[in-house]
Amino acid sequence: MRGVVFDGKRTEVVDDLEIRDPGPGEVLVAVAAAGLCHSDLSVIDGTIPFPPPVVLGHEGAGVVEAVGAGVRHVAPGDHVSLSTLANCGACAQCDRGRPTMCRKAIGMPGQPFSRRGKPLYQFASNSAFAERTLVKAVQAVKIPADIPMTSAALIGCGVVTGVGAVLNRAKVDRGDSVVVIGTGGIGLNVIQGARIAGALTIVAVDANPAKEAAARQFGATHFLTSADGVRDILPSGADHAFECVGRAELIRTAIDLLDRHGQAILLGVPAATAEASFLVSSLFLDKSILGCRYGSSRPQRDVALYAELYREGRLLLDELVTATYPVEDFDRAADDAHEGRVARGVLVF
Repeated sequence: MRGVVFDGKRTEVVDDLEIRDPGPGEVLVAVAAAGLCHSDLSVIDGTIPFPPPVVLGHEGAGVVEAVGAGVRHVAPGDHVSLSTLANCGACAQCDRGRPTMCRKAIGMPGQPFSRRGKPLYQFASNSAFAERTLVKAVQAVKIPADIPMTSAALIGCGVVTGVGAVLNRAKVDRGDSVVVIGTGGIGLNVIQGARIAGALTIVAVDANPAKEAAARQFGATHFLTSADGVRDILPSGADHAFECVGRAELIRTAIDLLDRHGQAILLGVPAATAEASFLVSSLFLDKSILGCRYGSSRPQRDVALYAELYREGRLLLDELVTATYPVEDFDRAADDAHEGRVARGVLVF
């Protein structure tokens, strides 16, 4: 079968991948569509260290092809959105409703794939850039069959991360003010999450003026090409500032834009060794810096919620997909994503 493989030096679309049958508690999914997220590019450029060879992709949707023993919530033929959280469901963090904090949900990559007799790692317990992938049952979330696969694919990462950061981590409330630094796939979902939460002022900041139309479509009330103008709109500062780029200097910017009792939420992924600085005295007015993993989500609940919000017209998905590519055009898709020419490009099989 076809898939996108990174061998540690280069990325290649291959057609000779193999995948094992599902074991107990596992689901085999025929992938229909997969979004190209910057985290995939970060594996390729080394920002996210990951052992090669690895089958890339982590934002996908497809149709259940087979299930292992004990799987009851999905069956062959069901449409599913795929989560990256291979959480155990039994530890103290899972039991407290914090699956993103499960220590078995990260740093333990499996090897369900093989090529020419050699095993390949699975990225983010998902590897959606393959015609078929194998996930834990908890990662397969059933969705209505009337949601287009190209849109459903985006729920499992970009939407869960961006909207979830607003609703679950920051807990943005009605009337709050929000600044979103960076309006790529994650930033646009933060913007629409803030809109859904009832934020009154939503300021989008992006150096690329061509992104204004999309930012306003998703719910931004203001658009700036520099954070220098935020204080003209919010003289006292923002209740919430989301850094969605992954640059250390922008973390400082987010903190400096806060009002008293404000929160800076970090969503962008800088290099693993990156350090940021800020004035300690700036935090004494009850300000907070919040990390956020995967939107602090509970995928079986949240993915189903977002699917219904989409069907009601309250959550935008189709508008996120600005380009689709056959998987063979991965290099072009990656280049468009890297250069910021698309909000979200989607690979289709």
